[in-house]
Amino acid sequence: MLSLDFLDDVPQMNKQQLCYQVLNFRMIVSSALMIWKGLMVITGSESPIVVLLSGSMEPAFHRGDLLFLTNRVEDPIQVGETAVLRIEGRRILIVHRVLKIHEKQNGHIKFLTKGDNNAVDDPGLYKQEQHSLEKKDVMGRARGFFLYWNWDHPHE
Repeated sequence: MLSLDFLDDVPQMNKQQLCYQVLNFRMIVSSALMIWKGLMVITGSESPIVVLLSGSMEPAFHRGDLLFLTNRVEDPIQVGETAVLRIEGRRILIVHRVLKIHEKQNGHIKFLTKGDNNAVDDPGLYKQEQHSLEKKDVMGRARGFFLYWNWDHPHE
């Protein structure tokens, strides 16, 4: 639990000490933001790290796992990779595997996804009348992960 005992010392601080503490706090916050923005530039993804929110990708990934993403334009989407999708009309990101790719003669690519733990593929999750996804729907693709360890239900 978070302890707020440090607030007891605030009335005893002079203005200079208080200013120093505020500046330190601002430096920590701005450093974290700079690191996050740097990761965005390096990975090409607006969210280089996401938390898996459902069990749809089990057994590969479990709820609570952290996925590290890239989304470089020059990397083509491939069957079998895990994509983080932003579907129009949905507030929550979808993390599913690319199942099929359809490439048209003009080079335009559309693809179909499915959760590993789901019985059917995803068109029911896409916006109405949409049967496949495009590159613009991809927020990132998983390049690594960190397991969330739940002592009650550890990864198998």
